[in-house]
Amino acid sequence: MEISPEDFFTQKELLKQRFAALIDAPDYRNMASIPSVSYGIANAANNVLINKGDEIILVDEQFPSNVYIWKEVAEKKGATIKVIKPPISFDNRAGLWNQDILDAITKKTAVVAMCHIHLADGTLFDLKSIRERTRSVNAMLVIDGTQSIGALPFSVKEIEPDALVCGGYKWMLGPYSIGMAYYSDAFNDGTPIEHNWINRYNSQDFTKLTQYEDRYQEKAARYSVGEASNFVLTPMLIRAIEQLLEWSPVAIQEYCKEISVRAVQELRNLGYFIEDDKHRAHHLFGVYFEDHSNVEELKATLKRESIIVSFRGNAMRISPNVYNSEEDFERLVTQFQ
Repeated sequence: MEISPEDFFTQKELLKQRFAALIDAPDYRNMASIPSVSYGIANAANNVLINKGDEIILVDEQFPSNVYIWKEVAEKKGATIKVIKPPISFDNRAGLWNQDILDAITKKTAVVAMCHIHLADGTLFDLKSIRERTRSVNAMLVIDGTQSIGALPFSVKEIEPDALVCGGYKWMLGPYSIGMAYYSDAFNDGTPIEHNWINRYNSQDFTKLTQYEDRYQEKAARYSVGEASNFVLTPMLIRAIEQLLEWSPVAIQEYCKEISVRAVQELRNLGYFIEDDKHRAHHLFGVYFEDHSNVEELKATLKRESIIVSFRGNAMRISPNVYNSEEDFERLVTQFQ
């Protein structure tokens, strides 16, 4: 196999185009290749204007990659972290949680850093309303889409986030150690967390690489990780996203709903709480227990029966995909009876 200078650029640009199509973004040049969510969030966090006394809003128990960097920035800038917890009661839980987020956004807010859906129970956050509220106070919106992008429809044109960061190994069906990020034009003049040759202007001309450039490639290209050409992982993620575009997140979501609807109702009838269907995802949702005394026994039973779920916080997380069936859910519900 021969790798020419052109090959350093063609595949990584194609990946940007495919990711832009997946998230309904108008310009693929706003995309960047990243090795991890923490990397992508750090690029955003280090370029958000935060002053002393400002507030950074986070959602309770979201994935750490969208938490730790904000704590560091808050400490450096003299800002305050405000964490919005879910309501204690399950009654209208998602609606009240979303309202609490909206109410927390004030003129002190510099940025809201949150997820599209909650990783523990699939609670849907009303990003469109949150975006409108942040814009009204000149705050930024940075989203971790790792738990949703690929299986749940998302439109940059509709939500207009400032940044959307996604690990590739989850619902985008790609390999580990590669992901994608969208950065709006608000970040076009920012400073990346690393400085590598391929992100600089005219890097396609290998004869002039030592004629060092202060200028960058267009738009979000400056935020791509070094060695983003990655000749192994990049083609894998391209093909994964192409498959998702062929299936469509809309169809994936509908399929997951179809195979789980009966099981969800049966679990509710047994007294377990699952968020109202209108306020949660169908590819990832949580089951809450009133009595936690038998959870360890249930875990052992599920492991013995080779039924794979996960436990996050106080919820048992169920994450179906196209390879699952209604029969899989029937086996799961049987273990609760």
